[in-house]
Amino acid sequence: MEVDNEKLVPLKDLILLELEQYAKNASGVHPYDIAEQLLEVREESDEEYLALIKIIPHELFADILSEFPDYVQEEIAELLSTKDLANIASNMDTDDAASFIQNIQEEHPKTAQEVLNNFNEEDQELIQQLIAYDEDQAGAHMQSELFGAHLNEKIGVAIKRLKMLKEDDEIDNVWQVYLMDNQKKYLGAVSLEDLIIFEHNLKFSDIPIEKHISFSINHKADIKDAVEIVTNYNLNAIAVVDDSGRLIGRITSDDIYDIIQESATEQIFNLAGVNDDVEQDEDIFEIGKSRAMWLAINLVTAVAASLVIGMFDKTIQSIVALAVLMPIVASMGGNAGTQTLTVTVRKMALGDIEGSDARKTIYKEIVISLANGFIFALIIGIVAYFWFHIPLLGVVIALSMIINLISAGFFGSVIPLILQKMDIDPAIGSTVLLTTVTDVVGFFSFLGLASIILL
Repeated sequence: MEVDNEKLVPLKDLILLELEQYAKNASGVHPYDIAEQLLEVREESDEEYLALIKIIPHELFADILSEFPDYVQEEIAELLSTKDLANIASNMDTDDAASFIQNIQEEHPKTAQEVLNNFNEEDQELIQQLIAYDEDQAGAHMQSELFGAHLNEKIGVAIKRLKMLKEDDEIDNVWQVYLMDNQKKYLGAVSLEDLIIFEHNLKFSDIPIEKHISFSINHKADIKDAVEIVTNYNLNAIAVVDDSGRLIGRITSDDIYDIIQESATEQIFNLAGVNDDVEQDEDIFEIGKSRAMWLAINLVTAVAASLVIGMFDKTIQSIVALAVLMPIVASMGGNAGTQTLTVTVRKMALGDIEGSDARKTIYKEIVISLANGFIFALIIGIVAYFWFHIPLLGVVIALSMIINLISAGFFGSVIPLILQKMDIDPAIGSTVLLTTVTDVVGFFSFLGLASIILL
């Protein structure tokens, strides 16, 4: 099939070469690179994009599809036949296949079921088990493909078996061998770099216990626990066990990195009052509707701040300078609060704030805010005096600045902690609540002090 666009020639030639034989290492090109180029083609021309994905061999396209965003995977069901989809899915790792079937299931449940039916009975059962997990459970992110061995097996025999698995392309990203007893209970793992120093005629039971990697995670545990273990101990993968301690899969570092990236993206979007799932949708109406909801909430909180200002309308009319300086107090409080909020939410996501750490965090943020409050209170007090030549006006805005920055530090750390206690994602509602607090406290303290001191 010919592709006229000159930009596609290198990509088309690469794909045609892979029709004969594709080997990632030999070609020097990773599926991610091809996926990125295909996404560019998709933006420019639907026809050329469709032409290209139809000539890609299923084995290669399975790797490429795993690199595509979820919403692109969803639309593949509309572009390829069920038979093609089934062949592609069968070439994926089990965790990627389960994710792919889940993605197309949302809009095309019948197609997803037909794709699943093309798997053999054992793989069908495995994929259904993976799909049944909640998204935040470790089991939802594991793959069943792993290099395992029994304690009484000889090292040389296991290495030959690994060689056959690699030659048949049944497993990749192998960093260790997972050791099991006769009941498949997980006993630990040995890295391949340690394994090569032992004689092939030895059994795995002869390997000293200090060479074992003992980390594992229950399949129903929170995926954040897996992320924490892998990152803290610099692991390439972590074993997944069932409730009886039997080895059922592994979570590899590439999946951990994806989870970290998704989590960070979700936090950034949520702090801005944006739904990360909706933002991936190409439906402008859905995106606009999602953002409008948070803007509506923000409007209500803005009205609350305006009501506070309305309480002091006579004070503002008497001293016009107050109207000029009000935004400074609110803005400084808002920015200081956002700094505290962002740091607190991020620490919570990383598991750095637990139990007594919460009190230390609140204390630390109040001290920082108090120090900054005095510094900027002095600066703005002097500026206000020379600007309007009203001595006590500088005192009013200085005191208000201190009060608002302290409240920003306090509530910026307390609000997300309270939301977490209420089982509410602290990244979602914290910003709106904090903005309301800093605006109300800022305006009330500034105008209230002005009414007392200046009038």
